[in-house]
Amino acid sequence: MEARVQQPDFWDDPQSAQKVMQEMSSLREKVEDWDAIGRRAHDALDLYTMAEDDPALLAELENEATALEAELEAREFALAMSGPHDSAAAILSIHAGAGGTEAQDWAQMLLRMYLRWAEKHKFKTFITDETEGEEAGLKSVTVEVNGPNAYGLLKAEKGVHRLVRLSPFDSANRRHTSFAKVEVMPVLDEDIEIQIDPKDIEVEVFLSSGAGGQNVQKNQTAVRIRHLPTGMIVTSQNERSQTQNREMAMRVLRGRLYEMEQEKLAIEKAKLKGKVEDANFGSQIRSYVLHPYQMVKDLRTDVETGNTTAVLDGDIDMFIEAWLKNNLQEAE
Repeated sequence: MEARVQQPDFWDDPQSAQKVMQEMSSLREKVEDWDAIGRRAHDALDLYTMAEDDPALLAELENEATALEAELEAREFALAMSGPHDSAAAILSIHAGAGGTEAQDWAQMLLRMYLRWAEKHKFKTFITDETEGEEAGLKSVTVEVNGPNAYGLLKAEKGVHRLVRLSPFDSANRRHTSFAKVEVMPVLDEDIEIQIDPKDIEVEVFLSSGAGGQNVQKNQTAVRIRHLPTGMIVTSQNERSQTQNREMAMRVLRGRLYEMEQEKLAIEKAKLKGKVEDANFGSQIRSYVLHPYQMVKDLRTDVETGNTTAVLDGDIDMFIEAWLKNNLQEAE
């Protein structure tokens, strides 16, 4: 990149040149940080060879080793957040699976879990679309989550979530298994190359019915967009105007089309590596068992906990971090 900056025509396109300069500056800072850690480790090793009979120096080296380990863990987590859109806001959608009221109630429980998680991280959330169940719960819901690395963290949650419990809706109090699918998409910058031909979409307006209180005008403000080539349908109804709902629906559509392309790439990579397991983002990822025992287990990393109450209250960082670390190891 430094060689490119030296080219005579580099500043002919000022906007592009500025992006290169910013990226180069960021990369240089990262390289310098890693070099500094390397020098500290090298110096500590040199001192260790001379510290056998010096308790004070050994204690100092122990502190330095602890500090380096903490620094390394922080850097490894930063690597896990180095995807092209990991720093972006996220659009999270939850869809109840088959099973009627049971599954719809499970979808609402998941929504509560993610809203609590976002609150713990001081992220801002806004429900952009919501379809209530006939008796209870939600058929589907879409939430925008804004905060540092929101997409980079929440992408660990995409997939099918399974609940096993004694049903509160069954008069015989029998055990039921419910499923819900979680989708996570980045909120893409306008300059990201996701081309949507106006001829490829159908736009329909309808009466807004979602939760939104005084912010929702009870008239034809809700927007439904159908993407003809893929059959994908997105809706937005909790913004104040039809124009705002259309913009939000287009943001969701762009995010879903991006995720569709990423899914295709993941499947191709899995084939090239000779992997047998399903590379699809939609496969089951986690089981939440409330009866006959208490256990939440992530099926991708084998991380598990018996504290189901804490998990359903939003304590899911252990699963997210384990998945991110696992992804780093696979990338290596």
